[in-house]
Amino acid sequence: MKHFLRALICLFLIFSLTGCIAEDYDFTPPTVTLMETDSVDSVELTETNIEWRGENGKPLEKETKEVVDFAREQKELTFPSGQQVDVLFDSEDFAVEELRAFLWIGNEKLQLKMDENRSFTFPKGKGSYVLEVDLQTDRGSAQYVGNIVIQ
Repeated sequence: MKHFLRALICLFLIFSLTGCIAEDYDFTPPTVTLMETDSVDSVELTETNIEWRGENGKPLEKETKEVVDFAREQKELTFPSGQQVDVLFDSEDFAVEELRAFLWIGNEKLQLKMDENRSFTFPKGKGSYVLEVDLQTDRGSAQYVGNIVIQ
């Protein structure tokens, strides 16, 4: 009887302590990073327009009116001409419904071809551009920009 009582107490303690161990989930939009495909160099893009459902369905919103002007004010991110880059997320506790990348050349917006590995290639033309990455998920949408210089 004494061994049974000890085993029962130990079992109770084990189950009660497992309730104290929990994972923290991040319910904010992910950080988006561009990584050169053949390198370990990476750069982070800047969040602009956000419509996201956070923890307990609370909305997270951020609005940037002039996205291109805002992007041009950011730190320059330099890439070689024709460089292939991968789009990476710091977390992915959501289902990606659509991921698109655009390059602004002056006032002209060109869509970049994104492959199934979330990679795209910068153009061969040298110059200053604005990169826009649009993410649509089951948790909401997020937009990211970068001030890109192609050399």
